[in-house]
Amino acid sequence: MTGQIRFNAFDMNCVGHQSPGLWAHPDDRSWTYKDLEYWQALARTLERGVFDGIFIADVIGYYDVYKGSNYHAIHQAAQIPVNDPLQLAAPIALATEHLGIGITASTSFEHPYTFARRLATADHHSKGRVGWNIVTSYLESGAKNIGQAGLKRHDNRYEIASEYVEVLYKLLEGSWEEGAVVRDRDRRMFTDPRKVHEIGHKGKYFDVPGYQLSEPSPQRTPVLYQAGASGPGKAFAASHAECIFVAAPTKSVLQGYVADIRERIVAAGRDPKKVFIYTLITIITDETEAKAQAKLEDYKKYVSYDGSLVFMSGWSGIDFGQYPPTDVVERIETNAIHSFVEHIAGGDKFWTIDELAKFGGIGGMGPVFVGSGEQIADILQEWVAETGVDGFNIAYAVTPGSFEDVVEHVVPQLQKRGAYPTAYRAGTLREKLFGNGPYLPATHPANAYRDIEAVKRREAAALTPQLKTIGA
Repeated sequence: MTGQIRFNAFDMNCVGHQSPGLWAHPDDRSWTYKDLEYWQALARTLERGVFDGIFIADVIGYYDVYKGSNYHAIHQAAQIPVNDPLQLAAPIALATEHLGIGITASTSFEHPYTFARRLATADHHSKGRVGWNIVTSYLESGAKNIGQAGLKRHDNRYEIASEYVEVLYKLLEGSWEEGAVVRDRDRRMFTDPRKVHEIGHKGKYFDVPGYQLSEPSPQRTPVLYQAGASGPGKAFAASHAECIFVAAPTKSVLQGYVADIRERIVAAGRDPKKVFIYTLITIITDETEAKAQAKLEDYKKYVSYDGSLVFMSGWSGIDFGQYPPTDVVERIETNAIHSFVEHIAGGDKFWTIDELAKFGGIGGMGPVFVGSGEQIADILQEWVAETGVDGFNIAYAVTPGSFEDVVEHVVPQLQKRGAYPTAYRAGTLREKLFGNGPYLPATHPANAYRDIEAVKRREAAALTPQLKTIGA
């Protein structure tokens, strides 16, 4: 018997997302990604299904590793064109009451000072239902187009991310004290200036001396998502993330990841029960297994072989277009997503390039589960029981149909078994997920930055010996 299973919907402000080629299917509406009506209707469907949230991925740049160009990415709309994810928070919030809204933004391409205001604004507008998916990015094309010579090395990106979130914590947690906003009409005082502080951050990568521009939002720091699966990524997630996403092609890979990350969370002094792990899957379901299998066979007709390898090449940093389809994928050191390469070249299965293209054609690097609602419920409970994962980040084959099918066929089956929520908790996204207050808990690293004046004194004291040594 499993506990409560959790769902997130995995989407992106683009065409096709993880299923290249299926935009051509007559039932797919991903090409309407430009229309707010699409997002609001989808959000209402997900809320009816009591999903924790909609998780909106993003990339800055384009996929140009496959065959050394971006031709096939553009030709197959493989995450290009793509629009800004953060601008979807407000319309989704207006269409729903409870659904969480996870927004992806990169520490490599967003300055922390301006991003802190954008993030706080979204949290205000949604009444505390926003989460931030912290990514470091992996596309060289993105770095080059903002004036960088190229993407920083993988481990160095996490070093930058660590300082980045430190700046965010100082701005969101420490700059404005509780009670700084008084709105006192008699004294004509909106904010007590004595309770608003400069953060005085001077670091290796960022200098941010001043005040946070926004007053504290309902969660102060929105719920923190992270998808780190490499060594540095796991260390970062164990220290900071409240929800962790992983793409594991098999149960054995997932089981090892879950056990490892929970040990790291404990070592970081945090409660592993207060960190949810979601694994990527795609569900194809209907009233019967036969109908679900017929859908799968229909969808396969639209899969783009080149589009799939565009993603596989971009995620791994390996140009799979230079090899015959029968070649076996081998480990090559790249500057892209290290965990992806480890899973496909160092896991419990040997992948040919043809197998990889076909596997990733629907739903990316997560498994595809096919069957009736009852069969899918059995599979999900089995995966949770055997791996210890908390829930599933559900990608689509076609949208919104794949999500509608899950809500219609799978959710009621899980609810009948007592394995899925029937209603939302009250409050902010953090309160809905974890049942405590709206702010990050005292065991989280952000807690160290809430007394910003004490932080500045500690940092000044730590700097003094260094200055003396330099002047000696």
